[in-house]
Amino acid sequence: MRGRTLQNRLYQLRFYFTKSEIGIKIRSSSWFYCLLLFQVIVVFTSCNSLYERPPNIIIIFTDDQGYADVGKYGAKGFKTPNLDRMAEEGIRFTDFHVSQAVCSASRASLLTGCYSERVSIQGALHSRTRIGLNPDEETIADVLKKKGYATGIFGKWHLGHHEKFLPLQQGFDEFFGLPYSNDMWPVGFDGKPLDGIGSIKSYYPQLALIEGNEKIEDVRTLEDQSRLTTRYTERAVNFINKNKDKPFFLYLPHSMPHVPLAVSDKFKGKSEQGLYGDVIMEIDWSVGQILRALKNNGLDENTLVIFTSDNGPWLNFGNHAGSAFPLREGKGTMWEGGARVPCIMRWIGTIHPGTVTDKLAATIDILPTVASIASAPLPKNKIDGLDIQSILYGSDQKTPRNEYYYYYGAELIAVRSGQWKLCFPHTYRSYKGMEPGQDGFPGKYGRDTTELALYDLQNDISETTNVINHHPEIVNILKALGEKARSELGDRLTESQGSEVRPPGRLTPARTLQVAHKAIGKKVSLATTFHRKYTGGGTHALTNGIKGSEDYTDGNWQGFEGNDFEATVDLGSSIKLKEIKASFLQDQVAWIFYPVSVDILTSSAGDEYNIIKKFNNQTKQSLEQEIKVFATTLPDEKIRFIKIKAKSQGECPSWHPGDGGPAWIFIDEIVVQ
Repeated sequence: MRGRTLQNRLYQLRFYFTKSEIGIKIRSSSWFYCLLLFQVIVVFTSCNSLYERPPNIIIIFTDDQGYADVGKYGAKGFKTPNLDRMAEEGIRFTDFHVSQAVCSASRASLLTGCYSERVSIQGALHSRTRIGLNPDEETIADVLKKKGYATGIFGKWHLGHHEKFLPLQQGFDEFFGLPYSNDMWPVGFDGKPLDGIGSIKSYYPQLALIEGNEKIEDVRTLEDQSRLTTRYTERAVNFINKNKDKPFFLYLPHSMPHVPLAVSDKFKGKSEQGLYGDVIMEIDWSVGQILRALKNNGLDENTLVIFTSDNGPWLNFGNHAGSAFPLREGKGTMWEGGARVPCIMRWIGTIHPGTVTDKLAATIDILPTVASIASAPLPKNKIDGLDIQSILYGSDQKTPRNEYYYYYGAELIAVRSGQWKLCFPHTYRSYKGMEPGQDGFPGKYGRDTTELALYDLQNDISETTNVINHHPEIVNILKALGEKARSELGDRLTESQGSEVRPPGRLTPARTLQVAHKAIGKKVSLATTFHRKYTGGGTHALTNGIKGSEDYTDGNWQGFEGNDFEATVDLGSSIKLKEIKASFLQDQVAWIFYPVSVDILTSSAGDEYNIIKKFNNQTKQSLEQEIKVFATTLPDEKIRFIKIKAKSQGECPSWHPGDGGPAWIFIDEIVVQ
């Protein structure tokens, strides 16, 4: 590996020689080659056994830490001396992005080098989710293991909690940490255990701390959580110490500062800001412990350390949330406050110290970059990341990345080219004008919409001024880029299907149950429109001959948010029928309820309808994912039109954690025999 290490060093030296701030401009080729030869001699003579192996890679990934929550980015009320030192010794990015501003989707992109749409991981997976990162995808750990790296993860995983999706099945040798977010537990916002009703958290099992593939203990209290940062750090330092003589990849995804916040006695009450500041100071301490372990083992100059966050701050938690200043909005949105995050990279002797770059880069670029550094082959499947080594080494060349897609929940929210960001019309979560919560309790979200809007991020980083009318040519270019994204990765907003989307991993194979019946392909008229996120396949989904599984995300269910359901099927001509069936899904954890009543009606001419069967259904609390079929036999008469009417719960009942929120109806197929 000596040759590869020298190649990186010479690559770096070439950039140093061309940087104007050094004050040296090489104009004579003879002088250039003399200097280059001198540097080669120096590098060769200084090499030792340490540089005969590829560099170690460390990624420190925090949870919900905002753009302004590091000293060098403008933090207020707390200090981060170790992160600031990383920036002074390395490079600080001011235009660094995640693929989606939410937990699981962001982590999938970091580890695979793909937009999360490509690998079909959306949102935040939880204890009832039956999918995970597909083991067929290659993670950074998989890529580096091919080059003999030891691989370890200590912290939050959140890419599937079932064993087949856990880290040991995704390229890691060691895992110690939580399967998902630290708020997915049966404990209230006040830190007290819940009694089983009245909160969505009451549906969660006890939060498991996992070693390898096995649960070793439960995390039951905030006191338990206060030890997580220290425990992760201790395991990470031990991993460095025991692997000091071989290349390693260390992934340290902290559970904090995701709520509920908890901090050890070492930092409790230490910041002016309060508990959130205390938590960030402890994370900064953790960074210092990692850097100290590298120095103590003589690994400073052979280790690339990357620090970044999974998304922006969860602003409705008020004083328990961070800051994205001066960016717009936060977590759960793809405005810059949600997608743009702090990022610092340090590699002593390779990255020029004190560098600040405004070049566009993203977490998806980390995999191809470290693969190139380690001379490791890229994954066999297509990825979206780009090698950004030229940025790390200080090149004045054109930035590797000029374009970027902003997705959220399979919706193409915006596209970027250089300084220009085009936002497509959509509805989004908003914190603007909403009263935030305090001391661990959340405030409410607002909802807002945007029209087609163009922002100049170079001159308007806060996205305050829509300049779409001033740059029509830029808008056309970005619209074309949006169409390219839709063709590859899809877009729920425009009901576009992506041609390059790969499936997630599934606990059991996706069930596509086909059923033959008389209504297949027949016209369906809906009284209310299905939700754009749950189309079931579009207008003809209720008569396409495909039934859904217990998984409401399997693509076969149509979802209706807070509305009654009414559909009319036109068979085209009058025929004798024996039976009509309609299947509805219930998954109360996902706010999906059976209808409170279902009517099946028929008509020969489509003007007057007869009620053939009426069902009344009493809603009871249930933790099960289940399907109920409402069926009726028919009298001996010819029928052309069939109407199914289902009355929604409307709002989640008072005993449900979503009390007052919209209850959903999900239906998959109207079967006519």
